[in-house]
Amino acid sequence: MPLTPEEKAAFKRDGVLIRRGLAAPGQVQHAVSLIDGWYRKELVADDIPAYSRRTFVPELGESPELLALYTESGAAKLAASLLGDTGPVTTAQIQIRVPEDAFPGVQPAKAMHVDGVSCPHLDPQELRTFSLLVGVVLSDIDDPKAGALHYLPGGHLAMARWFADEWSLGMTEQVPPEIDHELGTPLLGTPGDVLLMHHLVPHSVAHNLMPFPRVMAYFRVSHPDHAHHRLEALRNPWLDYPPLTEVPCAPTPQE
Repeated sequence: MPLTPEEKAAFKRDGVLIRRGLAAPGQVQHAVSLIDGWYRKELVADDIPAYSRRTFVPELGESPELLALYTESGAAKLAASLLGDTGPVTTAQIQIRVPEDAFPGVQPAKAMHVDGVSCPHLDPQELRTFSLLVGVVLSDIDDPKAGALHYLPGGHLAMARWFADEWSLGMTEQVPPEIDHELGTPLLGTPGDVLLMHHLVPHSVAHNLMPFPRVMAYFRVSHPDHAHHRLEALRNPWLDYPPLTEVPCAPTPQE
């Protein structure tokens, strides 16, 4: 089902859109089976910090079963309706928040940040930005304490202003102080739910205090021109989103 005008307006306001049950059960089951087998047989505690910075199950990142979560679920069509056109997506990132009880102190929390900008493990002069993050829920996340992703609705607009007015390439701060202290909204859901989130939406991840792993598959989607204007796209949140240029923001929900 294509995006409605109301969904596009809400995305422009919040920078986030969630489609429940978009990925089919069969697609989810194939992916979960592969990841679960690796988790049980291959995961080594000493490798968890490095996996957390990049991806778990790195050898499966290009597998058809994982890529199908994006290409065959309808997520790719939704991404194209937001960006107008998309570059190829050839790899999946698997992020697992391991249970803190099983792996105490091994997996640090992630503070509010924007992907690919001023990451502690990257050169501050290096940008690894993109346009849109697509996330597919692969485990039940019914409690924020299960290592849920926390995102800041509307934060993409605040970040664009910060990048335009205060930030410069080489700074190590990932977000301004007022955003760094935000708790954000937890992404709760069931396997097959799909998140579409503007690259500029700041987000964080806490420890997983539940007894089971929290599993997400992520896909980084870029407008074909993104690599040629990375800096400008940090300051203009709609540069990579031509279909949304004339779309008005939805009204702010009443408390």
